[in-house]
Amino acid sequence: METINIEKYRPSLHYSPKKNWLNDPNGLIYFKGEYHLFYQHNPHDSKWGPMHWGHAVSKDMIKWEELDIALYPDKLGTIFSGSAVIDWHNSSGFFPEEPGMIAIFTHHFVEPNQTEPVQSQSLAFSYDQGRTWTKYEGNPVLKHSTKVDFRDPKVFWHSKSEKWIMILATGQTITIYSSPNLIDWQLESEFGEGIGSHEGVWECPDLFELNVENSDEKKWVLLVSIGDNPLFDKGSRTQYFIGTFDGSTFTADNSNNEVLWLDFGKDNYAGVSFSDIPREDNRRIYLGWMSNWRYANQVPSQGWRGQMTLPRVLTLRYIEDKLKIVQKPVKELDRYFTKKYEIYDEIIISKVEKTIEIDESSLEIVLNIDNLNAEKFGLVLYYTETQKTTVTIDASKNLLTLDRKDSGEVHFSEIFANSQEVKIHDSKRINLRIIVDASSVEMFVNDGNYALSSLIFSDKVCEKVSIFSLDGDIRIRNYSISSPNL
Repeated sequence: METINIEKYRPSLHYSPKKNWLNDPNGLIYFKGEYHLFYQHNPHDSKWGPMHWGHAVSKDMIKWEELDIALYPDKLGTIFSGSAVIDWHNSSGFFPEEPGMIAIFTHHFVEPNQTEPVQSQSLAFSYDQGRTWTKYEGNPVLKHSTKVDFRDPKVFWHSKSEKWIMILATGQTITIYSSPNLIDWQLESEFGEGIGSHEGVWECPDLFELNVENSDEKKWVLLVSIGDNPLFDKGSRTQYFIGTFDGSTFTADNSNNEVLWLDFGKDNYAGVSFSDIPREDNRRIYLGWMSNWRYANQVPSQGWRGQMTLPRVLTLRYIEDKLKIVQKPVKELDRYFTKKYEIYDEIIISKVEKTIEIDESSLEIVLNIDNLNAEKFGLVLYYTETQKTTVTIDASKNLLTLDRKDSGEVHFSEIFANSQEVKIHDSKRINLRIIVDASSVEMFVNDGNYALSSLIFSDKVCEKVSIFSLDGDIRIRNYSISSPNL
């Protein structure tokens, strides 16, 4: 009998389940010194199946402790995606003594001999920081008579209108509801017709206010994940809209045909932000599922499937006079790395590579480059002599490409080996921050202006890193490789 290596491809910096299946993050919340990660989980198989809410907690969002399953299927259906809030003022009536945690989730039920599901919104509450849960006896609290796709509630308290807001994925739109108590909901508005990308079903929305860097300006941001459509070669991905929200209606500033993508890699989906981050912290922290519905059930990890992205802080920044989301890994990640190699002010001439040998379980690369006159330049992550990922900047096109076709196991999907590209606004001065883990590469370009999240299934984490220049020279302003301090 063949021995299964369940730890192969197991990340050290990204959350993955001990065994079986994981997808969307749910109920991200901070409470009493703990970050909670609930997530879509099939405890019976390493492929998608009857959904439960898995549960993990962390003090810093990097090292997680997996806890018992939080929510199990019941007579109303399996437990699809949702969110969690702290009911600080007992608006629900569940917490007469002290504030507690409420989960708002989708019940997904398929009648015998029926093909179309019934999706409705339900509540559960916890008195012990999410360790045990009681489902509300009046579930479901919100249902729809005609909408088949009616799911993924993200709920938050809107202080200006003094009510709870729920945003729901409803097919090709987002529908907004409000409530005084999390139990009684009324329709407010619907958003999405004729704007943005509609290449797949809309899922896992999130709505929140973000600061514009270096100003007092704030804008509302709506995240919308878009499911896989076999007619297109990208698979599932996430778009966003920037605009205003008055407690009832979200109005986008985007033009109707403008699409803003959150991540230009193939492996960041269904991400949402943490609720109840303390006011003194004031960060908007985001976490996504690091996979793609086109091949999520086929990735070659064994005994477990699915991991999360690194947690990221989101802000807004003007890039070429347009507001865009900027993403940076949380500062808590910094203490897990110690600088091992560092150089400053070095010229790389055409076709002569700068190579550093490295053998670590994970690593962080920070690279600042001035392009002197090169047509193309970049770096290569060598996992073995024959397995590699190449990052290339084409100066004439201002195009950054990540190529993983030679990275190891790639044949489980026809699109996995396709290049991932992002148009950057300036290739003369490039800043790259790259986090390499056992089965992923996360790259942040130009101080977070662009993000590319990519799964990698190589035989080793990393053997060496090479910087190259073609048809001209580049200057390395500074370059560091940091090893894990785990």
